[in-house]
Amino acid sequence: MASLTERSELKTFLDRKVLEFNRPEFLADDPIQIPHRFAEKADIEIAGFLTAILAWGNRKSILKSAGRLMERLDHAPSQFVIQHSDRDLKRLEGFVHRTFNSTDLLTFVVALKALYANHGGLEGVFAKHQTDHSLQPAVHQLKEVFFQVPHLPRTRKHLPDPFRGSAAKRINMFLRWMVRRDAAGVDFGIWEEISPARLSCPLDVHSGRVARKLGLLTRPTDDARAVEELDTALRQLDPMDPVKYDFALFGLGASGW
Repeated sequence: MASLTERSELKTFLDRKVLEFNRPEFLADDPIQIPHRFAEKADIEIAGFLTAILAWGNRKSILKSAGRLMERLDHAPSQFVIQHSDRDLKRLEGFVHRTFNSTDLLTFVVALKALYANHGGLEGVFAKHQTDHSLQPAVHQLKEVFFQVPHLPRTRKHLPDPFRGSAAKRINMFLRWMVRRDAAGVDFGIWEEISPARLSCPLDVHSGRVARKLGLLTRPTDDARAVEELDTALRQLDPMDPVKYDFALFGLGASGW
């Protein structure tokens, strides 16, 4: 375990990197720019959720696909999701992003409609099933609730489950966007029923590599147990806003540090 002096030096270094990367310029090529096109809470969270689901692969490809999806939703994602008819769903035909196709998208839109009608929306599910220390049980429960609508088995793979070992990177990223209070104007902080202290780091190849290099993570695999280990380390550095360090870890990793 690092000494208090070493931990203090690490915190100073990472806090400086958070300030360097947690800036409006971060929006330029990050998927979070898609929900930033909207002002209403429901638009932000639905656009953010669907964008996060698409957020794997090349960033330019992610932004292009998410932009096309917003076009199909008439640039009014909450209105489309909550009020759509069966005829409206024809607009979704032909959409594809990597292995996420129009059948998956249709299921997601129908499931979101049911979620807002019956479960208080996305925030309602996460707020209800959070624990005192974590949102990972709520990530698991989201999948259980989400797929109560008719769906093909293939579509289930597009929602991760930490209880089955997944790092759930995209959902944890989405939760950072919605929950974390951010004076820099990157994250939204529009979900007031959930404390930022319960967030988990969106662990990916960049943040994982840097976390191991800094001694914050020892587990070699980027999975649910690694997320738990990294959460413990980051909460020692800042118990109230541990996931701000995602900016430092990802920024350092993406820059080749």
